[in-house]
Amino acid sequence: MVLDLYINAFHIINLHVCIYIYMYIYKSMAGGLYYLGEWSNLQYLTASFLLGTYAKQLKSAQHPAMPICVHSANDLIEFVRQQVDYVLGDNPKGMSYMVGFGDNYPLKIHHRGASIVSVKKYPKSMGCYGPALTTNDANPNIHVGAITGGPDESDEYEDNRQNYQQSEPATYINAAFVGVVASLLAQ
Repeated sequence: MVLDLYINAFHIINLHVCIYIYMYIYKSMAGGLYYLGEWSNLQYLTASFLLGTYAKQLKSAQHPAMPICVHSANDLIEFVRQQVDYVLGDNPKGMSYMVGFGDNYPLKIHHRGASIVSVKKYPKSMGCYGPALTTNDANPNIHVGAITGGPDESDEYEDNRQNYQQSEPATYINAAFVGVVASLLAQ
């Protein structure tokens, strides 16, 4: 009885993963990143840790491939690895979307802590929409490790803090990225 429930659940999960793969993975941009929307698109790719975790489950259950799909566990792992590599600079722009990683990363992210100079340098009050937001200068503070929203559907990225759809880092991107990397390290 319990084994039957497990087998049924496994097949239902397989079906959902297959649908996910065909609906989203094949919506990849020219550079290989899959694209779901213009607002912080990297939030979706960082959730690909679920595919890495699922691939590990397939391997541990001794299923080299998903029973109803053409993709193997190794295919899923490779896809996840390609997405991580894209974020870290293996993309058409040669740009890491993780601030401080590599030689080419965003310099004008939409983040208050990165954009506003120290109170020791500028002791006056500074509002949200002041010169720190509108300047074309690089951020005075490097927010190392922050992952921005990423490129648009054409693999283009405008390094401009006013373009918050692309330049704003968020915990829901960084937190999930930890899961992606952990799923790869667990393989």
